[in-house]
Amino acid sequence: MSLNTPLRWELEKSIEWYQKKKWLVGCNFIPSTAVNQLEMWQADTFDPDRIRLELSWAAEIGMNSIRVFLHNLAWKEDSRGLKKRISDFLEIADELGISVLLVLLDDCWNPDGKIGKQPPPIPGVHNSRWLQCPGTSQVSDPTTWPDIKQYVQSIIEEFRTDNRILAWDLYNEPGNSGMAEKSLPLLKSVFNWAREINPDQPLTVGLWNDFKSLNAFQLATSDIITFHHYKSVDHLKVTIQELKRENRPILCTEYMARTLGSLFETHLPVFHSEKIGCYNWGLVNGKTQTIYPWDSPKNASEPEVWFTDIFQANGIPYDSEEIRIINSFTQ
Repeated sequence: MSLNTPLRWELEKSIEWYQKKKWLVGCNFIPSTAVNQLEMWQADTFDPDRIRLELSWAAEIGMNSIRVFLHNLAWKEDSRGLKKRISDFLEIADELGISVLLVLLDDCWNPDGKIGKQPPPIPGVHNSRWLQCPGTSQVSDPTTWPDIKQYVQSIIEEFRTDNRILAWDLYNEPGNSGMAEKSLPLLKSVFNWAREINPDQPLTVGLWNDFKSLNAFQLATSDIITFHHYKSVDHLKVTIQELKRENRPILCTEYMARTLGSLFETHLPVFHSEKIGCYNWGLVNGKTQTIYPWDSPKNASEPEVWFTDIFQANGIPYDSEEIRIINSFTQ
């Protein structure tokens, strides 16, 4: 980081930023027609009509923000086109009163993405075609990072003053897929690259596991504190009290897994009372197949209790009582 690179936001700036926001409630979003980030963003399969329809369902139940994943290969293939599609996406969301939290890198699931037609989902398997970004081989090889730096800075530079973007989630679950602390050098570099652009929006990377070095760096470097939570409500309350020691705004950027006890009925009241923004995983059951649990085997039968997601592909809620609960906090 150069001497002229801006530093982490002052505490007062982060608090002032958050005080201007309504209580943030939303979901992690990918349209049901996309099996992964590339199918969502490539020109041939970008589906604005379906995106508009599904986001309208989110807006109808009071959601006002979404978390969305990008991919460096979509940028490398067609940077100008990708930026135009991102802008179109932001416009759709903004028309519905929804802000967007953009995720740039990701250590989860499959390591070797390829541009072009994406393979169909593996029947019964949770997130069977989701892609790491950039992938474990590049995370471990600093000689490949110039391309990643250019991707990160190009996207942030394009939208650095765009108020339709809530914040930049620079790196989803660093250390996942067996990487552990090996992801820390790239994580540090990504923060530096983003700071050089100095966007109007805050920078963050969410805590999700017990990697001490990663967590310490993320807490010390993020402008706002974000975390993932798929455990009981009692554990959630303890986690929140620990994170409040940072005195910064807090967002839970992933939660809600019914069979793990992470539920709207238990967790939403806590988030609401603490004014902690919250984004459940999933909106519409589709190609990512996240109604199945993380470890679901190939050809598994549809579970009686969905793991995540709120709506069927036709817009009918999975559970009308959940919709009533969500509406009780958002309307």
